[in-house]
Amino acid sequence: MIIIKELTKSKDLLVLIFQIILNSSLTLLAFILAYLMIMEIKDIVVFIALEKDASFKEFLEKILVFFLYFEFIALIVKYFKEHYHFPLRYFMYIGITAMLRVIIIDHDNANDTLLFSLTILVLVIGYIIIKAIPRITDN
Repeated sequence: MIIIKELTKSKDLLVLIFQIILNSSLTLLAFILAYLMIMEIKDIVVFIALEKDASFKEFLEKILVFFLYFEFIALIVKYFKEHYHFPLRYFMYIGITAMLRVIIIDHDNANDTLLFSLTILVLVIGYIIIKAIPRITDN
């Protein structure tokens, strides 16, 4: 009985240590991403102000990179708001929007665009399945 209590305490301590490491790492990552996002804003402003012969595609790429940083920071914030849990649906949202960005930027090859579209379809089907599972288990 005493051994079981000690093992439980050790397990709880180990979980706490790993939770602290994870939270600290995610906080550091959020600060790094925020810094990179600010640098991307600076690059966008410089790009608009100084690049007179730049292409719209380059500008669009910079905007989309900014939103990738933004989404990952939002995901980290959501992790802390959801009491240390990453909802799977948010990863699917990021995957879908990332694939849409790829299609917007790189739509020259029809086969690649079709493959990216199928990837979006698989992610949407997966999302629908995930949303349906709680309803099935509740009944």
